[in-house]
Amino acid sequence: MTPVSESSGSKLLYRNQVISDPQERIEMMEALYRQYGGTGRSVQNRMRFIRKKYAWIGVVGFARFVKRALDILISGYVLVMVLPLMVLVAFLIKLTDGGPIFFWQKRVGKWGKEFPFPKFRSMIVNAEALKTSILNQSDLQDSITFKMKRDPRITWIGRIIRKYSIDELPQLWSVLKGDMSIVGPRPPVPAEVAKYSLQDRRRLDVKPGLTCTWQISGRSDIPFDQQVKLDTEYIESQSLLLDIRILFKTIPAVLSGRGAY
Repeated sequence: MTPVSESSGSKLLYRNQVISDPQERIEMMEALYRQYGGTGRSVQNRMRFIRKKYAWIGVVGFARFVKRALDILISGYVLVMVLPLMVLVAFLIKLTDGGPIFFWQKRVGKWGKEFPFPKFRSMIVNAEALKTSILNQSDLQDSITFKMKRDPRITWIGRIIRKYSIDELPQLWSVLKGDMSIVGPRPPVPAEVAKYSLQDRRRLDVKPGLTCTWQISGRSDIPFDQQVKLDTEYIESQSLLLDIRILFKTIPAVLSGRGAY
């Protein structure tokens, strides 16, 4: 068996087919070992292969540790700093119509794991029930996602907090919990994931984030296919330096309000 492509979480890709069967995965690893460091190779080559394997595991593990540590530090600090703003927003939402302050949704995270996703409620109370009646009015007709620039369900305070991404602040709690990261592809809803192609599912190879490459490049103005392309490029080249660059570019993107609706 010859492996030809990439890993995707706990699944592996052979000849354009996703292989999740444990026995077939074992066969793939044995084939790799035979080719690059197994039987027929010198003892020195086998040892070199093993050293490189564990060096790679160590580097990746350390990078994940640093990213998680930064997620905790940044999200905890920002939560404390914006707490007065969050209290004010909560008061205005409650004052508007007396409905709940938060809107909870199921979102899909790393490797397809669903998690509770909080936002400040920016729409009327029965917004989800009314969504089916306006699906044909989406401004992204060729997209998997639903976006409407003048969505009639949005409240007056909702328009303000959505424009400046204030409605996303409760997700800092999701970062602290470990469901999300500060930087990563935005988490989709299960109904969107059900329409994903195999390539689209690459977005689920990492933890979702508060901000990402397409969020700083136009947000909802970016077509879905381009969003997937930018997310995939991020996954394949992610680094601490890249995360820092995205974070710094997020500030002017949020303040401009471009593509926020």
